[in-house]
Amino acid sequence: MEMASISSSPRTVEEIFKDYSGRRAGIVRALTYDVDEFYGICDPEKENLCLYGHPNESWEVTLPAEEVPPELPEPALGINFARDGMNRKDWLSLVAVHSDCWLLSVAFYLGARLNRNERKRLFSLINEMPTVFEVVSERKPLKDKPSAAESGSKAKGSVKRSSDGQVKSVQKLADESYEEEEDEHGDTQCGSCGGNYNADEFWIGCDICERWYHGKCVKITPAKAESIKQYKCPSCSMKRGRP
Repeated sequence: MEMASISSSPRTVEEIFKDYSGRRAGIVRALTYDVDEFYGICDPEKENLCLYGHPNESWEVTLPAEEVPPELPEPALGINFARDGMNRKDWLSLVAVHSDCWLLSVAFYLGARLNRNERKRLFSLINEMPTVFEVVSERKPLKDKPSAAESGSKAKGSVKRSSDGQVKSVQKLADESYEEEEDEHGDTQCGSCGGNYNADEFWIGCDICERWYHGKCVKITPAKAESIKQYKCPSCSMKRGRP
């Protein structure tokens, strides 16, 4: 098999995240819905086996790639050897942890040519999804619990403080389709310039009037938004300041 050059691999943040999401979905399926089949295939009597997730959301347990260096980073080797020496759930959790590491390594291998902000955005998209370990061990990520400041506002209110320049609800690609999220915010307009919502730009929502603004229009950066517990837009700030 010929090695694929990195230039022919997914290159944009969106393409790499789609690749990551597909591979992750395949691995989650192997460790949950198809777990009995996966468990049976991982026979300790066989050679060193690896669990692969593919971009089309399928999974495969097979021998590692023969070429050196491989086309992509390789998953943990020999997952089948420990199968019968551990509690089944502990073994599945261990495979899940190694799979999370592999998924990240593939994503950032494909993203080798991304710039700093693109890498940050890629990780933020990935980080919005539960890890495979969290799914397999049935642990809920803490981020699912809204803070006191967020719980009082409507659905989009908990979205505003994304650190990567994208609204968080657009990042929840794990269980909701991208198209649905786009439709949900398609009629949102900036309270400052009147421009329509665009997933490629950073937006922030006012906790008082619940209107949405381009970060650049109200001079709020993603980094600055992280430290704001309750955001007041310029209009609401002026109203509050009057006697």
